[in-house]
Amino acid sequence: MPQDLEKIAAVTLEHYNRHAEDFREGTRDHDVSQNIEALLRAIEGEPPFAILDFGCGPGRDLRAFAELGHIAIGLEGAARLAAMARADSGAEVWQQDFLKLDLPEHRFDGVFANAALFHVPSQELPRVLLQLHAALKPRGVLFASNPHGHNEEGWNRGRYGVYHDLESWRRYLSAAEFVELTHYYRPSGLPRAQQPWLASVWRKPA
Repeated sequence: MPQDLEKIAAVTLEHYNRHAEDFREGTRDHDVSQNIEALLRAIEGEPPFAILDFGCGPGRDLRAFAELGHIAIGLEGAARLAAMARADSGAEVWQQDFLKLDLPEHRFDGVFANAALFHVPSQELPRVLLQLHAALKPRGVLFASNPHGHNEEGWNRGRYGVYHDLESWRRYLSAAEFVELTHYYRPSGLPRAQQPWLASVWRKPA
């Protein structure tokens, strides 16, 4: 129901606003260079690339894209995190609820959704993926990394999340007309039971 979706968004965003400083400190030193490289390697053409950092948080990866010379724009739902991202990266940051996106069409070479899309309720995910698809240029690339599971959905420590397995995730992305390029589990080099993150790279066909 609409009121349920409003609550999911409001409570999850309030969690991130309340814990913004702790979240920044707790994730500041996370090494996601493997994910950044996976996105950039898949994008065709000559850099600099136009990148949408979807769910950019306090701006760690947004700054990394800018330092690599790319034209990076952040999108973040939590007001305090969006303000941090603007201050720390110097980049443009759009404050938008994931369930109420307003994105330009055919704007981006790549979308980097690191630890973000799992917050989208499963019934809304097809619509959100189609919006990201429309925002990409033809043959643009979507990178996504999410905590995986057995398709559990619900509240977890004050935040709403969906923990897709690979087969479920593939169904959603394929239905949105993305073509899988690769996937891998993180952190690398560990047994699967110690790899909580599923990363995947997808192309929008021409």
